Amino acid sequence: MFRRNQPRTDVFSSRVYWTLNPMKLFRRDLLERLDLRFPTDLKIGEDQLFVGPAYLAANGISVVADYECLYWVEREDSGNITLRTGGSEPRLRFLPRMVDLLLEQVPPGPDRDHLAHRHLTVEVQQLLDHLVHEPRPEQEKALARLAEVIAPLWHEGLNDRLSAMARLRLHLVRHTMLDELLELVRFESELGGKGVATPVLVDGGRAYARYPYLRDPSRGIPDACYDVTRRLGVRHRVTHAALRGSSLYLTGHGYLHRIATEDVTTELLLRERDSGTEYRLPVTHTPTPGLGKEDDEGHYIYETAGFEVSVDVDSAADGNALPDGLWDISLVIGAQGISRAVRIGSKREGSVSGAAVTHIVDGGGQARAVTLYTTTPHGNFTLDIGERKHGVLPQVSVSTVRWAADAPTEVEFGVRCTLAGFPDGALAVHLEDGLGGTAVFPARPSGSGADLVVRVPVAELPAGLWTGQLRLGGWAWNLPPVPEDLVPAKWRRRGLPWYAKPAAYQGEAFALQVSRTDLVRAVARRLKP
Repeated sequence: MFRRNQPRTDVFSSRVYWTLNPMKLFRRDLLERLDLRFPTDLKIGEDQLFVGPAYLAANGISVVADYECLYWVEREDSGNITLRTGGSEPRLRFLPRMVDLLLEQVPPGPDRDHLAHRHLTVEVQQLLDHLVHEPRPEQEKALARLAEVIAPLWHEGLNDRLSAMARLRLHLVRHTMLDELLELVRFESELGGKGVATPVLVDGGRAYARYPYLRDPSRGIPDACYDVTRRLGVRHRVTHAALRGSSLYLTGHGYLHRIATEDVTTELLLRERDSGTEYRLPVTHTPTPGLGKEDDEGHYIYETAGFEVSVDVDSAADGNALPDGLWDISLVIGAQGISRAVRIGSKREGSVSGAAVTHIVDGGGQARAVTLYTTTPHGNFTLDIGERKHGVLPQVSVSTVRWAADAPTEVEFGVRCTLAGFPDGALAVHLEDGLGGTAVFPARPSGSGADLVVRVPVAELPAGLWTGQLRLGGWAWNLPPVPEDLVPAKWRRRGLPWYAKPAAYQGEAFALQVSRTDLVRAVARRLKP
């Protein structure tokens, strides 16, 4: 409940109900309006009967997670009244009152279930931890009373909210199975001191935790009390991710915690964020010897958890090109008939960059932008097809225009480009003379300060006023004007003198005048006093 600031929330849309201690700031008028006071007839739990009604009656609850605005002092013995008060009886005095509070103030349904979850797990477990230390007659009496107290809150629909351990615990309480409960408490205590997760039984595409009495015919406890399929941990890591043209290459591993990698059926899942359209692609399963040895003290090994996959955006949609959109990338990790989907990228090798990379691809004769990037804040991989989030125009600019140092009759354009790739020759300067004449000059890698250069040999251009743009598919960038102080280039063509010089054309735009020198005028200018 303190992971993030929540300026205004309530008990039903947050986890605040899981903290029922009174170390909080209350508006006095709320307490006076409700006439809230601590009940004085309880040794423990009086704080719950104070905070619970305040939560339910408040117009709003604020969670301040990034600023320490309230302090309390720990006792030297680290103790408190609740810890020093033993036995089940004090807990069976306040718990029924909390149950009555929910029954009276919260109608049946998801809201009541959300709050009941807290008491059916936290309070029940704590009470049973004290129950094990009492004499047998008191244990039987307390268990019967506990079963009676929780009965109005529990129903089958709650099972989806509860862990398998909580479901099993409540089943044993509801059926007053004392001996089995005592064994379960002992098992939980031992489990808490181990670094190994409980093994599972896989059957019929479901996983069942091997808690006490699983499929014991003499107890008849339903399998549903042990079902952990939906709560299996999913572990994954991307070891390589690269976008090359229209193809995405991914390698890594993924497995279900505690499920041996047998009958592996892992697939790559592409899901368009807005439409929900999905495509599943096969992966190549690769060996991962020794994977898992560092977890659970090496009890679980996952030998075939690796995957390799190549995704061509021009054919990934059942043989067709993926439509424009944001395509989130997931793994559907499967083994032994169980599968779970998980977004990938948040866990990756240090050598795998999460920075956005954009490629221009020529799919079916039409250039499209494809960007591989990681989401914020989770860091998972997504393909942006069609510039939904990553525009192409800001990634290219013409930075300089000048005569080439090694070729005085070539105009050199310096191009800044952060695109990761585009088809050969696709990025080029396109010139027009206004009379139907055109010329195209592709960008090439630069050995100077710019990322790319385009060189235009003006001595090869016909006479005319040449203007143009830098183009890449359907994208275009204006060329900067030729500096006015640029010295005209001169050369001879068939023995006659020619020149190229900056020209004025529609304001701040590139224009270059290419002409043959008028010899009569040239001589006249020289003879003019």
